[in-house]
Amino acid sequence: MGRGFGVLVVEDEPAMREVLRMRMEQWGFRVILAATAKEALEGVAQGAPDLVLCDIVLPDGSGLDLLPQLRGEAGRPVIMITAHGTIDTAVEALKHGARDFLTKPLDYPKLKAVLDEIVADAEHREAKHHLEDALARGPGLGSLVGESRAMKDLYRTIEVLAKIDAAALITGESGTGKELVARAIHDLGPRAGGPFIAVNASAIPEGLVESELFGHERGAFTGAVAARAGCFEMADRGTLFLDEVAEMPVSLQPKILRTLETGQVRRIGSSQEVSFSVRVLAATNRVPEEAVQEGRLRADLYYRLNVFTITLPPLRERIEDLPLLAQHFVGQFNHRHGTSVEGLGRVALELVRGYGWPGNVRELRNVIERAVILAGSGWIEAAHLPPYLRKPILGVGLHLRPGVTLVEAERLVILETLKSVGGNKSEAARRLGVDVKTLRKRLRLGEEDLEE
Repeated sequence: MGRGFGVLVVEDEPAMREVLRMRMEQWGFRVILAATAKEALEGVAQGAPDLVLCDIVLPDGSGLDLLPQLRGEAGRPVIMITAHGTIDTAVEALKHGARDFLTKPLDYPKLKAVLDEIVADAEHREAKHHLEDALARGPGLGSLVGESRAMKDLYRTIEVLAKIDAAALITGESGTGKELVARAIHDLGPRAGGPFIAVNASAIPEGLVESELFGHERGAFTGAVAARAGCFEMADRGTLFLDEVAEMPVSLQPKILRTLETGQVRRIGSSQEVSFSVRVLAATNRVPEEAVQEGRLRADLYYRLNVFTITLPPLRERIEDLPLLAQHFVGQFNHRHGTSVEGLGRVALELVRGYGWPGNVRELRNVIERAVILAGSGWIEAAHLPPYLRKPILGVGLHLRPGVTLVEAERLVILETLKSVGGNKSEAARRLGVDVKTLRKRLRLGEEDLEE
């Protein structure tokens, strides 16, 4: 359990000192012994122990008076022990910075539990330092963060695509960082000195998409009080990022295709065409082939944009990157909000590791910002996380009565799964191993069965 941790045991009774040494060595600790306050200070100076177990009553002084020196500047954990424990003494010890207070005869299971907790905290803090070291080295590419195999493969793809000037289609679930990938390709490529213009088709009212993309002349329509260049013109000599391209009006897609193929754009209300030179990167959170089949994305535009495809992994498939991402966001939001949060505490880290993250990195970022603001300083604890992250995992609270029908049981499992992923049907379907259509169908069948 001790994993080589050094413990300074300060105890004036030889028999007690020897028992503590034997116990703690059995638990895996390296033990340094001291019988007096003077020897304790010498032990701290020479051995630099990881933690201290110290009697209050010593031949040459009080353990309470030693506390500041035993703890040191780093705040080394100190457990105080005494045969004459009182509430006032315990309060005094804790007030002076003791980690815990135990009375003789010692409850060894309790002592072991306290030591286990100290070791776990120390290992968690050491893991945090490793994360910060990794962040200082730059664990990613551009604004992308991650050291998993999936992300390293992605970085290599980005570096290859940055060297050429072909179109590329970036696919992946919402919140995986498609715009960050597009920006990294732009920043590493020959057009880095030019503009990077991003347009999200799903965020623009349908009637304004054409004006946004192609621009307009003064008086072209009601409200056009001045001429305005569109995104194609603004991105000249740079990169145009068409986000959620499958959400663009189908009626407008032939004009987009023609503009891409000719390298010329005509503003609304103008008879003149303007030449431009842009690299086009597009993105969608839909499966592109399905979007084509459903008539949301024209096949000819899809083929024009899909010279290369980059598929971003969802966060649940690179969960090993989660601690690094979380620490990255903690640092980012400490700077923004003036807080001094250290990182995710042990319980909070386990909770976020056990969640499916249907909203991917964007959802994690929002959760960490909320937690940083609530915590303010110290560690992020479970109470600082949203309630849905603190709920028990699927199955813990699911009870099926004897004789329940298979249809009803299936429906209950679907509903519990939906609850655990915040109502995200795509994520629930993935976890249950079915497609979304099947999930919806079975939910409807369950309702009809219950009504009958």
